[in-house]
Amino acid sequence: MSSDNLKNLIINELNKRNHFDLEKISVAFPYFDHNEIINALDSLLDLKISQGQKTKEFENSFSKYLSMPYAAAVNSGSSANLVAFAALLDLKKIKKGDEVIVPSTTFATVVSPLYQLGLVPVYVDIENKNWNLNSNLIEEAITKKTKVIMPVHTLGFPCEMDKINEIAQKYNLIVIEDCCEAHGAKYKNSIVGSLSDISTFSFFVAHNITTGEGGMILCKDEELYQSILSIREFGRLINYKSRFSSYGNMNNYDSRYMFMKNGYNVRLNDISSSLGIEQIKKLDNINKERRRNAKYVRDNLKLLSDKIYIPTTEDHNLCAYYGFPISLIDKNFNRNELCLYLEENNIETRAIMGGCLPDQPAFDNQLHRIHDDLPISRYVRDNAFFIGIHSALNQSHLDKIISTIISFFEK
Repeated sequence: MSSDNLKNLIINELNKRNHFDLEKISVAFPYFDHNEIINALDSLLDLKISQGQKTKEFENSFSKYLSMPYAAAVNSGSSANLVAFAALLDLKKIKKGDEVIVPSTTFATVVSPLYQLGLVPVYVDIENKNWNLNSNLIEEAITKKTKVIMPVHTLGFPCEMDKINEIAQKYNLIVIEDCCEAHGAKYKNSIVGSLSDISTFSFFVAHNITTGEGGMILCKDEELYQSILSIREFGRLINYKSRFSSYGNMNNYDSRYMFMKNGYNVRLNDISSSLGIEQIKKLDNINKERRRNAKYVRDNLKLLSDKIYIPTTEDHNLCAYYGFPISLIDKNFNRNELCLYLEENNIETRAIMGGCLPDQPAFDNQLHRIHDDLPISRYVRDNAFFIGIHSALNQSHLDKIISTIISFFEK
């Protein structure tokens, strides 16, 4: 079968399945066309299904997109965070017991790797404007044990990176950007993930671009990069120069089975990477559509400004809109009742990730430090949610979102 015939066959099959004819307004949607499918088929037909050349191509494409020199693909954003911190520990840039400043409202696997590795999360409240780490509170939370600041660009809203980096430089701290929800978002014309020492991304199916499951670590330091490569792959010897290597009692042993570090098996396979290669090409257009959809819904809900608050970002930033966040400010209405009403009308809703993380059962009795009372985080925990705003939604979907939210308050 010729490549043109294959392309037409896949396009016809996709059209038959009507993937974009959404009855339910989902929180997320994998925005694919025939290119992802053909590229994945190429890997399958070549029997290249584990980590290989396609993964390297995906890493190179994403590294170029972010203007970061080193990129290592892994199997999830959670693994990206885990391996990044494990590599810092491996190189003794940090040690067990060191503190990491994190936002109190974010996803669980921002902090679970810290607990797992013996590091201490320091929960700092979020700011009211767009629910990111409040940069005005960071400095007063720093102690002699503080070694890392980890801003999270929540729901694609860029953090105040200039101030965060200024504080980090003042106290000689490492900055790790968690960009798992912020692919292609921009802070002052720079893509988030390029504004720090290390950045992490997720390509889970719910995110702006996806490989089904997947993640990426980007960094500027070659030694750190080499550690990351080893740790993501069992801790094995990387870039060996000869077939056999020696270390201690291991004399002339097969270099492919020489393990130098405590590692994991969190590699990304070439089929997933095949999808990612094509997804990167679509990212900027996907984000333009998300921003356009978000603006339309936000503008048409202004009449409810006394009842709901919709987070915003500064004019010099571009939000990636992983989702469309809303919080209730009118105490006569209940967040859960609104969410149930939306669900009854086929509009999916989600909580703002973990709400207030130190209140979560998994973390409640763990070793961490809480800075202040976290009032904004706990308000968001109890009053906020988000809905989908992705590029598979058409005008009728957006109008239904608007009319359903308005009808809840009228009702």
